Amino acid sequence: MVVLILIKEALAAIWANRLRSFLTILGMVMGVTSVIAIVSSVEGMQHNIEDAIESLGSNTFIVTRFGINMSMDEYLRRMKRKKLTRGLIPLIEDGCPDCKYVGAEGYASDPVRYEGTTLRTLEIDGQTPNVMAMRDLDVKIGRYISWEDDRRKSQVAFLGFRAYEKLFGEGTAIDPVGKKIRIGRNEFVVIGVAEEVGGLVGEDMDSFVVMPLSTLQKLYPQPGNPVNLLVSAASSERREAAMDQVRVALRSARHLDYEEEDDFTLLTPEAILSAVNSITAGFRAVLITLPLLSIVIGGIVIMNIMMISVTERTREIGIRKSLGAKRRHILVQFLYESLVISLVGGALGILFGAILGRTVLVNLMDINASPTTMAITLGVGISTAVGLFFGIYPAMKAAKYDPIKALSYD
Repeated sequence: MVVLILIKEALAAIWANRLRSFLTILGMVMGVTSVIAIVSSVEGMQHNIEDAIESLGSNTFIVTRFGINMSMDEYLRRMKRKKLTRGLIPLIEDGCPDCKYVGAEGYASDPVRYEGTTLRTLEIDGQTPNVMAMRDLDVKIGRYISWEDDRRKSQVAFLGFRAYEKLFGEGTAIDPVGKKIRIGRNEFVVIGVAEEVGGLVGEDMDSFVVMPLSTLQKLYPQPGNPVNLLVSAASSERREAAMDQVRVALRSARHLDYEEEDDFTLLTPEAILSAVNSITAGFRAVLITLPLLSIVIGGIVIMNIMMISVTERTREIGIRKSLGAKRRHILVQFLYESLVISLVGGALGILFGAILGRTVLVNLMDINASPTTMAITLGVGISTAVGLFFGIYPAMKAAKYDPIKALSYD
């Protein structure tokens, strides 16, 4: 009951100085809005990264020449490694009884055109047909590339969902199967479209074109035709055994001595996620920390406004004390006013942060930036802490007033 009375009096005091209170609350709103929006976007990025990496599947791992390079020296050292080629697939299949699929993937870059539309930022992949079985990817329209396409080096293309919409029009009802597109100087027939996957930290994971690996290596030849190898174990429990078998098969094929280190890298989804997290940890910390500065400034504004309020209400404090109010009553009264101001600002900041995350950030970054429990808890916690911390000094000053001097204050 006492708490309700204190809240009512605090709201009345805030309403009596509406403009001043509005400007004070506005600072808190801006700070908390920034925190909610940024924390939501950072967590949304994290979930997107996890979903995209986990799409490889718990059974799958990648064999690469470079791995994840954390420095230029490391990259230059790995440049000396032998290239991985498609010819290693039969050797791995023979030496890995725990492997279910062994595939390969190569990459190229070229504009993709359909009639008057040109896309220059699409990812162009050459894959063996079994790669799709190792990834969380489904066919929406038509079909995926086949072993016959690969054997014939057919000029056929399988489109990511966003690539399909960009080429044929967003929300289009056009059936792309059988339509001809140009990749660089070459004409390809569209054979299918993938189901939508989603974004990864602003990168559109649906903007890709897949052609048979043999076709890519014919049209975009490179010295040695390097590839990344994708391997899927028979089960998640047998993945470690499969990795050991692949390592032995590759070391044997490359005639590496016992003392020599691997000249290739095996990457699991967990290892990729761990590396991405370590790289982005500092970035995420900076993003979350910067808005806190505006909240601190908002807290200083609250303290200044409360100091002015204490000075203006000196006679009121004297009257309350002469009627029997104790120091703690005055302290709690002004502390509640500071707390209510910061909590109102925090509540509005959470609301605006949610709107910003669900509208602007989703459209700009293509991520799920909905406020999470962590973001909301952080917003409420910061608002409460700012109200208490920056309100305590003005409240203590009011509580220490001598009632005789306060009543004679002009």
